[in-house]
Amino acid sequence: MKGAEVSYSVGQVAGFAGVTVRTLHHYDEIGLLVPGERSTAGHRRYGDRDLDRLQKILFYRELGFPLDEVAALLDGQATGKTDPRAHLRRQYELLTARIEKLQKMAAAVEHAMEARRMGINLTPEERFEVFGDKDPEQYAEEAERRWGGTEAYAESQRRAARYTKADWQRMKAEVDDWSARYAALVNAAEPAAGERAMDMAEEHRRHISAWFYDCPHETHRCLAAMYVSDERFKAFYDSMAPGLAEHLKEAIEANAVRHTA
Repeated sequence: MKGAEVSYSVGQVAGFAGVTVRTLHHYDEIGLLVPGERSTAGHRRYGDRDLDRLQKILFYRELGFPLDEVAALLDGQATGKTDPRAHLRRQYELLTARIEKLQKMAAAVEHAMEARRMGINLTPEERFEVFGDKDPEQYAEEAERRWGGTEAYAESQRRAARYTKADWQRMKAEVDDWSARYAALVNAAEPAAGERAMDMAEEHRRHISAWFYDCPHETHRCLAAMYVSDERFKAFYDSMAPGLAEHLKEAIEANAVRHTA
């Protein structure tokens, strides 16, 4: 003899499914999940078919489907308008897409965590105090794209992660001082291959080595070429004095020859 179908109260179903009683009441009110039975007192009672439908509802909700679309999908299956095999394929496709999206989100979070660990370790207030309206990481993504696999890049990231606000303030003071002196040198029409210009080019190279990564003269020459070929770097240096980017490039080249001859 077949036993009577077991039914469950709204509170029990809420506990099974990890939803609130209020959510189940709402699903009933909009016709999305109408319990198959009512107790003699008029209370909702849910059977196995109801639980199966609820499971499907929660699946589509997890994927971000609005309730009206969930209803259309499930009602299409109930009336035979949707092939069960097609429905399973659809579920598989949705799950695969969701997994891919979550993997990308996880990768983005991991990247952000790594950037926070390796990057400039300052609060927003400290960044503004040190750099003003200049963004110290303006070219961070491009730098990673160009040199992310190099030891020099890894070393610069390791060092940056250790620097305090006082370190960044001292570094910026050095940059500002060098910039003012080099601009004065250019404005005074000092030759790029002259001793003063070459000495300041050497100071520029040693600043990079001291604060970021070992910068031998050949590496310094590569940077110099970028200072004039990349419009953004050229604009940065030329903002100190007209023609400074090209002047610095020539001074760096002359200094490299002086030290490697």
